Amino acid sequence: MMKITVNGVPETVDACSVAEFLEVKGFTGDGVVVEHNYRILKRDKWPEALLWEDDNLEVFSFVGGG
Repeated sequence: MMKITVNGVPETVDACSVAEFLEVKGFTGDGVVVEHNYRILKRDKWPEALLWEDDNLEVFSFVGGG
């Protein structure tokens, strides 16, 4: 287990990739953008981007409406 920060909130997670973390948390779909350690992370890099102790994630989910 390790501590990371997700959207400004401390969280304890198992070692995993960004893609695995997002799947477990239910962030799916094309409207999701991830900032990993203050850099926008392209979607095709999510599976290979590993989370480490004290990492910072910002997850944005865009919702359309009218």
